[in-house]
Amino acid sequence: MIKSSFVRHFRESSPYIHRFRGQTFVLNFGGDVIADGHFWNIAQDIALLNSLGINIVLVHGAGPQIDAALERDDLRSQRVNGRRITTEEVMERLIPAVGGARLQVEAMLSEGRLDSPMAHAGLQVSSGNFIIAQPIGILEGVDYQYTGEVRRVAVEAIHRHLAADEVVLLSPIGVSPTGTLFNIRAEDIAVATAIALKAAKLIFYADFPGVPDNRGELLRQIVLSEIPALLQSELPEAIREHLLSAEKVCRASVERVHVIPRKEDGALLRELFTRDGLGTMISGDPFEHLRPATRNDIPGIMSLIRPLEESGVLVRRGRERLEREVEQFTVMERDGKVIGCVALYPYPEYGMAEIACLAVDEQYREEGRGEQLLDYGIATARRLGLNEVFVLSTQSSHWFLERAFRRGNLKELPMPKQALYNLQRRSGIFLRRLREE
Repeated sequence: MIKSSFVRHFRESSPYIHRFRGQTFVLNFGGDVIADGHFWNIAQDIALLNSLGINIVLVHGAGPQIDAALERDDLRSQRVNGRRITTEEVMERLIPAVGGARLQVEAMLSEGRLDSPMAHAGLQVSSGNFIIAQPIGILEGVDYQYTGEVRRVAVEAIHRHLAADEVVLLSPIGVSPTGTLFNIRAEDIAVATAIALKAAKLIFYADFPGVPDNRGELLRQIVLSEIPALLQSELPEAIREHLLSAEKVCRASVERVHVIPRKEDGALLRELFTRDGLGTMISGDPFEHLRPATRNDIPGIMSLIRPLEESGVLVRRGRERLEREVEQFTVMERDGKVIGCVALYPYPEYGMAEIACLAVDEQYREEGRGEQLLDYGIATARRLGLNEVFVLSTQSSHWFLERAFRRGNLKELPMPKQALYNLQRRSGIFLRRLREE
């Protein structure tokens, strides 16, 4: 059982391995990850990513280390709007605290004992003056002194180190052209770096499982256009900061932002290499707008599905039926024209949903839009708390099999769907689990 599970999961990870090779990921974690020892597990995952040809940039924080250094000297630092005011006295303690945290990270990344998972990893870590800083200055009458912000990221230098198969490590300190050091929030550095490097992913290690909805349940996927509504709800400040960061980088064309729990061993691998992931993934909106269908969309939907009905790909749906079921449909719109649609019919008492009527305008096929619609249907089913989706298909069996569906039989369908099954049409039944077993 363990063997078959391992083989299945390892095989399922292979498409992600191929896709991620050569991409750049920026990972951000706080100083608490270093202080409580959890970085050791993360270091093992980073070594694995590096061995798979993924470029890794790490951005570490040092909040607890700085606070401890100040406390030893009976000093306090004031925070305004979430930023530490860095006086000269604070800066004198902050520099060695950050340096100590950085050295701890380097030490754990350099582990190579034969009895450890990092044996023979041979990770090379590079850190330096990659972040060019400038002072925040005086805002609303508050002088932030040695607290700064990112002026520029030394992109060419970072690329040279990544090309040499090195892991780049960035600390929450930047240097100005005058040679002055400034304290910069690690999350701000991570955001600026991801944008400057045009990273494929920005990954936040957080103290929570991911981003919750208004009922407190974990959201697995969020698109850019959903962030403003989430920010209107009551959220912990740390989650709010990550959402604002995600909004900024997604608008700057970073493909994905992930928020994962820092204390969960293997969280990074589960998020990246399993279909369901572990935390929350935030992405930009599709090029075309996806939205719930209305009655005004029925003519557009009919023009999409009619050719497929005539060729036998889809079962016939009359206008009256579409009017009754239009709330089950999502449409893809481009320049005011409906170019795609998909329907989702939930069976909550069975923990299942049917994905149906998936269609894309002939002029816009072969560009991944069908997969976008399918993914949207799957994401909606997940948000509804369902465990499995199914489709009925006569001519697209391999398309669904290639997208992690398996062949099923009539008895696996919800009883109401079994009663409606067309024995003459003899559609193939395909199912896909939404949650890890």
